[in-house]
Amino acid sequence: MGSPLYDQLLRSAADDAEAGGPVWSVLQPHLSPGRGDALALRFMAAAHRMALTGQAPALALHYPSVGGDSGLEGAWDALRDLLVREGDAVRDLAARPCQTNEVGRCAPLLFGFLAAAAHTRLPFRLLEIGASAGLNLRWDRFHYDGGGASWGPPDSPVDLSGFWVDAPAFADAEVEVVERNGCDLRPLDTTRAEDRLTLQSSVWADQTTRFARLRGALELAQRMPAVVEAASLHEWLPARLAAPRAGVATVVYQSVVEEYLPDEARRAYRAALDQAGARATPDAPLAWVRLEPASSIREHAVTLRIWPGAEERRLAFSGAHGTGVRRAS
Repeated sequence: MGSPLYDQLLRSAADDAEAGGPVWSVLQPHLSPGRGDALALRFMAAAHRMALTGQAPALALHYPSVGGDSGLEGAWDALRDLLVREGDAVRDLAARPCQTNEVGRCAPLLFGFLAAAAHTRLPFRLLEIGASAGLNLRWDRFHYDGGGASWGPPDSPVDLSGFWVDAPAFADAEVEVVERNGCDLRPLDTTRAEDRLTLQSSVWADQTTRFARLRGALELAQRMPAVVEAASLHEWLPARLAAPRAGVATVVYQSVVEEYLPDEARRAYRAALDQAGARATPDAPLAWVRLEPASSIREHAVTLRIWPGAEERRLAFSGAHGTGVRRAS
């Protein structure tokens, strides 16, 4: 998935864990049979955080995110040495939940947003599920380009040029957003340095272009308000869908959320959408846009469902971080 550094480190870490080495000592307390554990990503985020904060200088030499240019050779030895010396610190940091807010995923999501805009021709009321820090609640202020089309302000600090292999079918659609709200079990506050560090830690250390996009999104968040409430989706969403909102299209959306949901929460979520969809009218439509894994973890699909009507369409495919977006056939 575009990270030679993490590919090498995680393969070596797996071997070390099987051999009962320091990786096993650090991660064993966190083992869980549940869904959405993301322990490998939490482990890498813990080590990355220590490199970002100067607590792992030898490892930082191999991490381009902090200016390291020593390459792959010796990177695993530096990580293993960190676990031997600072195992307790890494173990504590690995207990933190996986918190990413990948703005690149808006490139495939836009296929759904533009199709919904062309269909409804109404202003948008946005409701994002699993919104993290709410960076993707500002998707209409990002710039997109590729496949012979462009969309969004060209001077945006978040530039997703080149993400589209194919242009969306409704690349000329206009969007007006009148409300931005989201929910997350543990939302991050972009005004807090600690929460910004959490977001940076979750970006893979050799993917510097992702870092640049994250910095741009954090800058944009400072000047464009959006609300992310601490709540579970099956408690938060029904209240917001209880009555149709005339004159706007309510757009519920998500990106790589369902694998983290317990089965009961997933069923309640879909039931809330179906019930709200039954109440939708042409003047108060409901759209559901989602980006989730398709045939494999490497390929993700964008689907759109609009009520009234409830027909579901698969619009596009992309990589896990939103790159290589192509239309569904």
